[in-house]
Amino acid sequence: MTAPAPPRLERLPALLEQSAALHRHLCPRQVLGARIGLKAGEWLGLDFPRSDKRVLVFVETDGCFADGVSVASGCWLGRRTMRLVDHGKVAATFVDTKTGRAVRIAPRPDLRARVREGRPDGQKRWDAYMAAYQTWLDEALLTVQPVRLTLDLAALISVAGVRTVCDRCGEEIINGREVTSPGETLCRDCAGERYWEPG
Repeated sequence: MTAPAPPRLERLPALLEQSAALHRHLCPRQVLGARIGLKAGEWLGLDFPRSDKRVLVFVETDGCFADGVSVASGCWLGRRTMRLVDHGKVAATFVDTKTGRAVRIAPRPDLRARVREGRPDGQKRWDAYMAAYQTWLDEALLTVQPVRLTLDLAALISVAGVRTVCDRCGEEIINGREVTSPGETLCRDCAGERYWEPG
């Protein structure tokens, strides 16, 4: 399963060091996130990590995995180049906002089982995952699927500086996230999409 590392994987140790610094440890999901991010850059034909906002990534779980994706891709929640779509899956979709090309990358469904089966006697599963995820070829690790988004990318990205005020609660709404109904501009909370209630 191991072979000489492609040139992009030569950057993996430095990316993993950066990801580990965020968590004060390194774990298998961070490695998968970094590998998936590097593969996305290769598939899109773009240099990763990005320092611009050309790529938008949708991660399907939070935690260590998302940080691995971030350090490899340069996409971060705080830069508005990452979105969490919490499906509880170690997977991510990367979109080139200039061309609209998109790819979803995830670990192969049988990956964990293959790693466990192939580990040397006495090796702990965690150690086996760490080793395999850093050294196995992409083809043994990942599924890569070109996809088409089912949402309006331009609306999601929005326009910087767009602001309005909710007619009911008076709170400011940014990034075009208001809901307009006849005669009212509402925040999503006041429009009935609240995820919280007063305590």
